[in-house]
Amino acid sequence: MAILACFLLILIPYATSISFSLTNISLNSERMFRFEGGAYISDHGIQVTPEKRTDTVPGLVTYTQRIHLWDKSSGELASFSTRFSFVKVFHPADVRRPDDGFIFFLAQGSSVIHGAMGPDQSNTNANDNSDQFVWVEFDPYCNAWENSNSTCYHVGINVNSLASIENRPWLNDMSSERERLVCIDYDSASHNLSVSFAGFQNNTAFKAGLYHTVDLREELPEWVILGFAAATGEVNTVKSWMFNSSNLQDDENNGLLPNKLRLVVGLVAGISILITLFVTLAFILWRKKKNDGEKGEELGFSVDMNHDFDLGATRPRRFSYLELARATNGFAENKKLGEGSFGGVYKGFLKDLSTYVAVKRVSKTSKQGIKEYASEVKIISRLRHRNLVQLTGWCHEKGELLLVYEYMENGSLDSHLFKEKSLLTWETRYKIAIGLASSLLYLHEEWEQCILHRDIKSSNVMLDSNFNAKLGDFGLAKLVDHEKGSQTTLLAGTMGYLAPEYVTTGKASKESDVFSFGVVAFEIACGRKSIEYKAQEKPIWLVEWVWELYGTGTFLEAVDPHLGLEFDENEVSRLMIVGLWCVHPDSKLRPTMRQVIQVLNSEATLPILPSKMPVASYFTTGMPSLCGTSNVDLSMSSSYLYGR
Repeated sequence: MAILACFLLILIPYATSISFSLTNISLNSERMFRFEGGAYISDHGIQVTPEKRTDTVPGLVTYTQRIHLWDKSSGELASFSTRFSFVKVFHPADVRRPDDGFIFFLAQGSSVIHGAMGPDQSNTNANDNSDQFVWVEFDPYCNAWENSNSTCYHVGINVNSLASIENRPWLNDMSSERERLVCIDYDSASHNLSVSFAGFQNNTAFKAGLYHTVDLREELPEWVILGFAAATGEVNTVKSWMFNSSNLQDDENNGLLPNKLRLVVGLVAGISILITLFVTLAFILWRKKKNDGEKGEELGFSVDMNHDFDLGATRPRRFSYLELARATNGFAENKKLGEGSFGGVYKGFLKDLSTYVAVKRVSKTSKQGIKEYASEVKIISRLRHRNLVQLTGWCHEKGELLLVYEYMENGSLDSHLFKEKSLLTWETRYKIAIGLASSLLYLHEEWEQCILHRDIKSSNVMLDSNFNAKLGDFGLAKLVDHEKGSQTTLLAGTMGYLAPEYVTTGKASKESDVFSFGVVAFEIACGRKSIEYKAQEKPIWLVEWVWELYGTGTFLEAVDPHLGLEFDENEVSRLMIVGLWCVHPDSKLRPTMRQVIQVLNSEATLPILPSKMPVASYFTTGMPSLCGTSNVDLSMSSSYLYGR
């Protein structure tokens, strides 16, 4: 075992990634950073620029370790996210200077940052590899090299150039010393670099964002430094900072320990160590396999699964891993129906039941997936409604988390609306809308507890052989008491479907579910996604677009053009006006799901709504509310969502 421990110590650095979270930066954090140009750390945070006025070179703070952004041999590119808050204070007598500004950067080295942030900024483009950088800037000065549409005070994304390639106004109170909150995310799959930020104008909070599509492999070297820099015309203090990267090593030497002696010892031990390792691992796996059938809590959540199901005749059944592996041909790729946030879903055939099923296989690497699995077991297994996907069974053994659902022959709603799987008739669409509303009424009011789904979207609405709507994916659902009806949690869900007050407060409610239903109602009627991205254009927010048409009395123009004239105008009007009612920025003015169904069934009159979309004003000082979780896409900027 001693040999095994030594060998594992050698291997540990290969499995780590850059990840840190400093909610309150103080002197204790000093060892994590390098300081240049007058920057230092205090009990107030990272003083990127000193409190006293100086004319020295720009202040610069870098994290002590470089990050492995992409791998040359495999071409693999990493994703990352960072959240930070900072305070900007202008010197009272100062006029904005060309070298003013505050940036978060990724770069090959600090020299290019010093050059770009200093007074001599004649070279606005970096043309050699030593000058590669990407940064997000908060700039109060109208530089000559900026784009003509840049405002004097803007937030911008810069790629190897001092001119921002994308920018948005940042109309801050210049005298305000409040914390500014910023979220920056990069998705390696879509190459989307997104920025979300908060500020104040006339003592009123606002939120905004911008994004840019860029393949960082083409703009940055494999290994980069990251940090903050600021010019000396103002005081910038970083109060908190979180950073997390995916599948990255935390050492530039490909994960090697600085002390290479341990690695040498491990290599000299060679075959003997490997044999010891394999024998030990084989023994551990044998013992683990033996204990699998005896322990009902092998995956870390303290719930006896056998007691989480109803005792009725239709209760879900416990399957063995072997049964489900056979049913899906060993979880073959050609059996995969789709990929969710926490794992894949596979089509299977159970011979003993002579029926097809959908098997959800939670990723072994997802800690959130374990919570999702437990949530679905606890909640959906106890629900019985014609418009909810039924849980057929479950399995947790051999390190696997598996959920078995009834198979939906016609897949998900979004595959028909956006992927042209088939053209849904208006009659079918209206039936789907009513079915979805019925499922939410059951969850909110008709079951023994109120259930907040928290992830209502068209991809979670499944369709059976008769195109009946069945709401699924209860991994983010929460149980609350009927009299409470809301619960403060970390933000979860999908951007485009989230209510504005939920984004800013993290407080889920029946009203936030109603908002999501309204967005799906628009998608059903219009055949358009909640957010549509077009190259070099501002994203189109479906809610804003429909409300504009409603205000001009032309909202029937929003109907899916694939339907031609084959739709009922009265039903279209009802569904779209109900949708507007549901997405009202003031949550108190939204309907209940019972009211929604009454209007859709012509049992109640249509509401009277304002011709112009009301503006919501929400704000919270907590960073999670602005940034959300990894499951939330904050790559778009919407005047509606952020109350501008």
